[in-house]
Amino acid sequence: MKHISTPLDDNIISSLRIGDEVLLSGTILTARDQAHLRICELLKKHGTLPVKLNGRVIYYCGPTLATKGEVIGSCGPTTSRRMDEFTPAILKAGVNGLIGKGGRSVEVIEAIKKYKAVYFAAPAGCGSYLNTKVISSNIVAFPDLGPEAVYELEVRDFPLIVAVDARGKSLY
Repeated sequence: MKHISTPLDDNIISSLRIGDEVLLSGTILTARDQAHLRICELLKKHGTLPVKLNGRVIYYCGPTLATKGEVIGSCGPTTSRRMDEFTPAILKAGVNGLIGKGGRSVEVIEAIKKYKAVYFAAPAGCGSYLNTKVISSNIVAFPDLGPEAVYELEVRDFPLIVAVDARGKSLY
């Protein structure tokens, strides 16, 4: 098990291989379909983004509301393929880590390789467990999207598996 922290630098990313089990600590952003669409529209218009993407990790997640005593509600991964049409532009904008579940398209794998990024698989069906790894949660963009707003999460020992490494090798 490798312990890694954000921001992910080139040395960390280049050291990761498919199948590596990691515990991630630091800050990550959540973003699902509608947030990706808005971000890409802003990128096309050369608009100012509401949140810095360079060097960030995006988690494909739409957390539920927290109940009493929780930092965040259930926060399991969503299917990554739904973000595939947006992913090359997001990577070009500087994101160097992605977290979700399931395989990625050939185009996304090539973009991961081109931009020297990494795609992690989070354990599916474990949203109630994963929320115990979240230390803080704040909405940082698009609050009108509700659970699809962009959240900044501080995580500690968030369990992941390297599913696509920076060389374009894929578990899938």
